[in-house]
Amino acid sequence: MQGLLGAPLIKSLKPADKPFEVWDTRLKGLLLRVQPSGAMSYYVQYARGKRISLGRADVLTPQQARDQAKEILADVFQGNDPSVDAKPKVEHSFGSFIDGEYAAWAKANVRTHRGTLRRLNHSFAEFRDLKLTEITPLLVERWRADRLNAGAKPSTVNRDLDDLKSSLGKAVQWGFIQAHPVEKVKRTRVDDRATVRFLTEDELKRLFAALDGREERLRAARERANGWRTERKYQLLPDLREASYADHLKPMVLLSLHTGLRYGELANLTWGDLHLDQAILTVHGFKAKSQKTRHIPLNSAALSLLRSWEKQRAGDSPLVFPSRDGGPFDNVRSSWEEVLKAAEITGFRWHDLRHTFASLLVMKGVDLNTVRELLGHSDYQMTLRYAHLAPEHKAAAVARLVAGSAE
Repeated sequence: MQGLLGAPLIKSLKPADKPFEVWDTRLKGLLLRVQPSGAMSYYVQYARGKRISLGRADVLTPQQARDQAKEILADVFQGNDPSVDAKPKVEHSFGSFIDGEYAAWAKANVRTHRGTLRRLNHSFAEFRDLKLTEITPLLVERWRADRLNAGAKPSTVNRDLDDLKSSLGKAVQWGFIQAHPVEKVKRTRVDDRATVRFLTEDELKRLFAALDGREERLRAARERANGWRTERKYQLLPDLREASYADHLKPMVLLSLHTGLRYGELANLTWGDLHLDQAILTVHGFKAKSQKTRHIPLNSAALSLLRSWEKQRAGDSPLVFPSRDGGPFDNVRSSWEEVLKAAEITGFRWHDLRHTFASLLVMKGVDLNTVRELLGHSDYQMTLRYAHLAPEHKAAAVARLVAGSAE
């Protein structure tokens, strides 16, 4: 398939059952590969059977990919083989490697590169001045002990360790060090079936009441503002009494509770991901933590709120919940914490809305495998944390031992 690689064409591409490629008609050798998950990546083919990955299409613009491809093709024209890595002349410190080569690669290839780079710089600040070869398993074990003793959660320490090992793996791959210094350092054991935090029926009622209270305060504030504007003959702001929702927070909370979306999936949700006529929401693989596309049925409550919210759509942002600048919300922490405080709900994070979605399904008799599919868990062990909420199947299993026998 051929076409001019640009925003209109890329937006129109739909994933197929098998990967397929679109070759650029402007620059020979540049192509876009589309995976069944929906992930799209640019490549440049500089010889028969030889190509180099340039980065993901949700990170690079078509022109940026085209510029990179031109540089590589020009290098090939000079007689150089881009697949042969020259031996690095710089002996990197951990800090210079992360800020330089690794950051450039991560921005082009890692969807969550901002968080990854932030964690590497913050969590391993004491490593920044060390040479890559000076990072040892003993040093990492001491770092881990200090973090755990300081109160960090094992899961948090594991996430940081994964980032460290991944970055050093790239240092080996690119020839900056000969061997992976901490490859054999294992993750801290964690209880994958620890009790999850979810909202009780009473807490749900208080949460809904707090959200409604916040909506009323916003509407009353808008009325006062328009009263002030009327006195001065200024143009009035839209009347929030005529809108289904005063702002984004309530529909975001409700949609999370009815779909189990992760915050990142919710913040990056577009109207193109919604098929309201079929009552289906699609989370494409390149937006999902598991990198796998999943389809979530929309119940009547989710469908109703989305249709109401669509009527309030303003501007041309493709996002369902755009921020004021049209981009996704980094977070809604201040307004969310205000609602939790009003509802007198403690020890509860936004992510726990996802736990609430799953917990309520299990308690209503939905089987764990269906819950796993809806949540997009790649590992069934992750879903087993909800098993204790449905003890009936275990009780039924042991009851078979006495079924039909004499009492």
